[in-house]
This record gives sequence, structure tokens and C-alpha cells, in this order.
Amino acid sequence: MARPFSQEHQRVRPSSKEDAVVIRAQEHFERTLVRVKGELVGSVAALDHPGRSGEANYGEVFLRDNVPVMIYLLLQGRYEVVRNFLSVSLELQSNDIKTRGVFPTSFVEQDGVVLADYGQRSIGRITSVDASLWWPILCWLYVKRSRDMEFGASQQVQRGVQLLLDLVLHPTFEGTPVLFVPDCAFMIDRPMDVWGNPLEVEVLLYGCLRSCCHLMELAQRDRMSRLLHQRIELTQEWMHDLRSFLLKHYWVTSKTVQVLRRRPTEQYGDHQHENEFNVQPQVIPPWLQDWLENRGGYLIGNMRTGRPDFRFYSLGNSLACLFGVITAPQQRALFRLVLHNRDHLMAQMPMRICHPPMEGDEWMNKTGSDPKNWPWSYHNGGHWPSLLWYLAGAVLLHEQRHPEADVLLMGQMRAMMEECYWAQLNQLPRQQWAEYFDGPTGTWVGQQARTYQTWTIVGFLLLHHMLRVNPSQVSLIDIETH
Repeated sequence: MARPFSQEHQRVRPSSKEDAVVIRAQEHFERTLVRVKGELVGSVAALDHPGRSGEANYGEVFLRDNVPVMIYLLLQGRYEVVRNFLSVSLELQSNDIKTRGVFPTSFVEQDGVVLADYGQRSIGRITSVDASLWWPILCWLYVKRSRDMEFGASQQVQRGVQLLLDLVLHPTFEGTPVLFVPDCAFMIDRPMDVWGNPLEVEVLLYGCLRSCCHLMELAQRDRMSRLLHQRIELTQEWMHDLRSFLLKHYWVTSKTVQVLRRRPTEQYGDHQHENEFNVQPQVIPPWLQDWLENRGGYLIGNMRTGRPDFRFYSLGNSLACLFGVITAPQQRALFRLVLHNRDHLMAQMPMRICHPPMEGDEWMNKTGSDPKNWPWSYHNGGHWPSLLWYLAGAVLLHEQRHPEADVLLMGQMRAMMEECYWAQLNQLPRQQWAEYFDGPTGTWVGQQARTYQTWTIVGFLLLHHMLRVNPSQVSLIDIETH
């Protein structure tokens, strides 16, 4: 696959207006914060823009959009807002028989009443699975940072955790530890053939289970309960099985692909099953040869019977580093892959959400001819500046955990993060903090992108904080530590 352009000798020039850009971004961020019942609870998805005010539902408080918002507020020490957000979301956790335990995709206050959307008002009417999985992660990060152990051990939080666990850890027709979800059920919220066991959902499930265990352990300190102890053990066992499953079936390198290509098919029985999902060698795309090189590795997008999805998803792989799903050597293999393919993944607006995009008949058939997911646009190969801080956090957290490991590689990753930071600083203010960017190089503002998008703004502020203000505070997003 041809590279769209070369950055081999390209260097992004620093800007003398760095401080002014940061201050302006902070002012925009403060304008995104909204109140529910008189208390600040989080940010709207995007600020109103002249001529586009009140459009769609971008004035609502979305759980997934508020992930970077809450982390930024925690870094600022504004714990009360984070607690308010967690509490309102918890109060809105569904008790309906069909969706019991689900957290809302978004909420908004209208005429003094808080209205929640569980998917019944969304395009396609799909419930956002990632919203529910993010809540315990954010709750644990809040408790860990603020030391508000009382909130974490409270009856309300513990009940919410148990309802969520009842939802995701239950008997199904499948014997695997992954969570089966429909298309459009997470950040990829338009048809993209991601149904089944998409990487981002499975990695979030791992982070969710880890965080639930931490929260349940808080309650166990206050009241010894045999049932609670058993629930913690069950959750830890499921988490262990999930990680093992992802490492076995999702992690690929040049070596594992060669082994996969030569495995027998049509195997039946319990023993010596080398090809459990009956993957035919013809489905392995040829572009993997150059993509993986010799020392690169990544987690593929999905594993389904006979239909693995080899696309690269930036958020799922970044979260796999942050949550410790993949090992330290595997994280460095992922970093090598990103460096090797930086022309694709970073380009002029870091970074691309998914690679490669679907085109032609594949785009028509698998997206339903979705005009928003036109090739190289939106979630079909579009560029989302809000994703860069996740990768930067993964790099910094890896350095913090393993300061002596492959210093040359980590230096190259830090240098690339620095260039990407300057690219965003120079471009985003001129492009009015757009939601996403189109084209092979991410040069054009997305065809339907909202401007002054909150997670674009706060994503840049998080990147600035990590690279400029206090890199050591990346430990905040380490869910492993207490």
C-alpha cells in the first residue's frame, strides 16, 4: 500500500504563540462546562458556533466525550465536578428490565428534569457500550486521585458496580470471555463492520473489570463479606481469561502472521486445536507485510469465526498499553509499528482512528453507503486529534514503568510526540478545534465535523499537560496503582 506522503525529513516548526494558544484553549474549555440542578457536572460535546447553534445533540453531556474532561479536571484538582458527574451518571443507571445496569450515553437537563439517552434517541438506536464500561474506570481514577475512599465504598457506588457486573458477566451462548456487541456500539458509532468482539470494547472491558475490583476492595475493607469476596475472585478470573484471550487471538507480529497462514483449517474436536476460529489464509491482507515490518506488533480490530478484522484501531491499542493488557515488550513492538507507519497514522493531523479505510464496494456493503463514513473520513480512516493524548500517555507511562528499556526507541517516540504536539498547536486554532479531519493526510476539516469540539480542545490540553506541565502526573491514568 502506497504511503500518502513522506515525513522522513519533515520537521514541524515550534510556535512562539504556545502560551497564548494554551490560554485560549483553557478559556474554550471553561465555556464547555455546564450545570445540572445548579452544580457543574461536565462538558457539552461541542460549543455552539454562529449559524450552527443547537444542532443535533452536541449540547448534551456525553459519558464517552467526558473521559478526557474528567481526567483533565482531576489533574486540576477540581474533584467536586468529577464527583458530581459520577453521581449524576450513577443516578441515571438503568433499572429497566431490558437494559438493567446500563449507564446513559448522554444526559441533559430540560425544564428542571434530567433526561438520559440510552440509545433510544441516537442515530441507529444503538446503546453505547463504552459509556457503561468507562464509568467504573473514571470512578476508580477519581477515588485514587482524590483519596475519597468514602465515595468509592458507598452503598450507591457498590450497587452500581454490582449492577454493571451483572450485565457484563453473565451466562451467554458463547464460551469466550469477550463481550459481544452490535455495530455502532462504541466510539465507532456508525456502521463500520465492527460488530462482534471489537478491540476497543474488549480492552475497555478489561479496564472496567480491573477498576470494579479496586472499588469492591474498598468496600471489603469496611465490611467483610463472603459474597463480595467471591465476586472479586470471579471478576479477577474473568479478567485474567479475557487478557489471555486477547493476547492469544488479537496480538499479531510478522512471525505470528506467518504461523497463522500455515495453520490447518476445518479442525474438529477438543485437542490440538491450532486454528480455533477456522481462519482461512486468504483473509490475511497482503498489506500486513509492510505494515508490520520485522519488529512491529499490534492488536487487530476484531476476532470472529472465520472473519478476523486486521484493521488497526488507534484507541484500542493505546488503551491496551495504558491498562496493561499487552506486556512491556509488546508495547515497544507497538511503538515501533507506529513509528514505521507514522506517515499513515500521524500525517498532518495526528492521529488516524482506523487504518486502512474501506473503499469501493467494501465501503458500500459494510457501511450501508454511509456518506459520513466516506473513505478517509470520520471513522473510516479519518484523523481525530482527540486520540493523540492517549498514545502520548501510553508512551510516558511506559517510560515511567520501564525507564531503562530501549532508550533509543523511547527517545524516538518522545520526539514524534513533540512534533505531533506542535502540529496540533499550529493547526487546531486555525481550524477552529474541529472534531475530525479528512483525506489520506488529514489536511481537510471533516466534511461534517463540528467545530470547537470539546474533546479536541481538552485532548490538546491533556497533551500539553503531559509534555509541558508535569509528565510524571501521567501516573493518574494508571489503573493498576492505588
